[in-house]
Order: sequence, then structure tokens, then C-alpha cells
Amino acid sequence: MSKNIWIIANWKSNKTIAEALDWVSKVGPGLPEKDNLKVVVCPTFSCLSEIKKAVEVGNFPLMVGSQDLSPFGVGAYTGEESAALLKELISVSILGHSERRQNFSETDEMVAKKVEQAMQNNITPLVCIQGPDTPVLEDYKLIAYEPIFAIGTGNPDTPENANTVAEKLKNKYGQDLEILYGGSVTSSNIASFIREPNINGALIGNASLDAEEFVKITKECL
Repeated sequence: MSKNIWIIANWKSNKTIAEALDWVSKVGPGLPEKDNLKVVVCPTFSCLSEIKKAVEVGNFPLMVGSQDLSPFGVGAYTGEESAALLKELISVSILGHSERRQNFSETDEMVAKKVEQAMQNNITPLVCIQGPDTPVLEDYKLIAYEPIFAIGTGNPDTPENANTVAEKLKNKYGQDLEILYGGSVTSSNIASFIREPNINGALIGNASLDAEEFVKITKECL
């Protein structure tokens, strides 16, 4: 069986609901269908419900995810989105992204609490790490290696180095760990990362905002 390939769109703080639905209408019909290709879109919280409906109506091979979730359960946590409520809308959640660590002072301990909440509610956590020294706990099965220098800079890591980092992580934490690369991924370089034996896909930021470019990226993974 071929390895799983995850292609995950992280829109960050972009797109209105109308823009999001336009993206889905263009991307959904163009996505290749392959058992081991897992395509996920992670929009803003405000777009989640409408995107979920659009994906279901179109019967597109597209999963919906969030860019974060609360380290707490349901209750008096103003401004937080709990996993218990999000589970109706999402199947994946990006946790511990470098931008949240930098801009919101998220710690490894806080990320671990979010992972626990996600797993208790049958949401797959995609845990972002910045290098082989970032702690990876036993529950982490899906990891995104995102070197700081490559985030939004147009200066990606080399596929060879990303594969070396992934290999170190698998040797340390287990061969069943699935590791994605994140940082300035485009349709012109995605294939070079996917070909590496220890890389299971990509977390895509800026390039995922363009519907045509995102479809190209998924097709380069075939």
C-alpha cells in the first residue's frame, strides 16, 4: 500500500464566506480521487459551517479542519472554540503552529492540552513542530515540520533536509509517525518533497489561497 499523502490548506486569517465558497466550488470538482490522498481545508472559524455544507452537497473528496481549538472543554471560556463543539464540523485541527507560538505565546504544554481535547472528540490533531528538538508526545501521530525560516518567505527547506528531520523523528518516536513538511510549498516544489520516503505530505499556507494553484499541488502528488 502506498504511503498516505496529506495535503492540508491553511488559510490563516484570510477569505470571507463568499470567497471561501467560491474556492470550494473551484477546488472541489478538480481534486483527484485516490485512496491514499487526503486533502484538507482549514479556513477561519467563521467559514467552517458554510464550507462543511458546501463540501457535503458537492460530495467532494475534501475534509474540513480548523486552524486551532481550545485547550479547555465546553464552559466559561470566552472566545474559545472547544473541540466538543467543533467536532460536528471538522475532522482535523492544526495545533501548535509557529505563528500561534510566536504571536500568542503558546507553549508545548498548552499544545499538549489541545491535542488531548482533540483526541477525546475524535478530531485528528496535526501538531506543528519547528525542528527535531520540539517535544513529540506519544499521542502525536500526525506532525508538520515547519522550519521558521521557511514560513511565508518563499524560501523553503530542501526536500533532502526535511526528509532527514523526518527520519530522525521517526527513529526517535516510531515509524508509524506521519510527517508533513510546511513552509513555502508550491505546485513547482511539492513533488520533490512527496518523493522523499519519510515525508507524508505538506501543510500549505499562501499557495493554498489560490484555487487553481491548490488543485495543481494535489495533482502533482499523483
